[in-house]
Amino acid sequence: MAAAMFKLACVLFACMVVVAPYAAEGAISCGTVTTQMAPCLGYLTGSNLQPSCCAGVESLLAAATTTEDRQAACNCLKSASTSIPGINYDNAASLPSKCGVNIPYEISPNTDCTQVQ
Repeated sequence: MAAAMFKLACVLFACMVVVAPYAAEGAISCGTVTTQMAPCLGYLTGSNLQPSCCAGVESLLAAATTTEDRQAACNCLKSASTSIPGINYDNAASLPSKCGVNIPYEISPNTDCTQVQ
């Protein structure tokens, strides 16, 4: 688990570098996405869903108030999903409904974040 957290931190640091130009325009940062979604790593790799994960998903959804925010969050999650070994994409796809929220994109390496409104 420590190795996975280290990889997550490295991936998300890379995401912050890539998304930094958007952050200058007020978009949500990958650091915020990382903080909110970190409790979900266990569920996304096959463990049980924890209440702290849903709290993070809800908080991220509330923070992503603009199209730019949602696209930035989407890009951070997309990058993380391709870089963390062992992601269960069925769990990723079911996460919003399990947490009782609706996000405007799928957590998947195939998501086109430019289409997120």
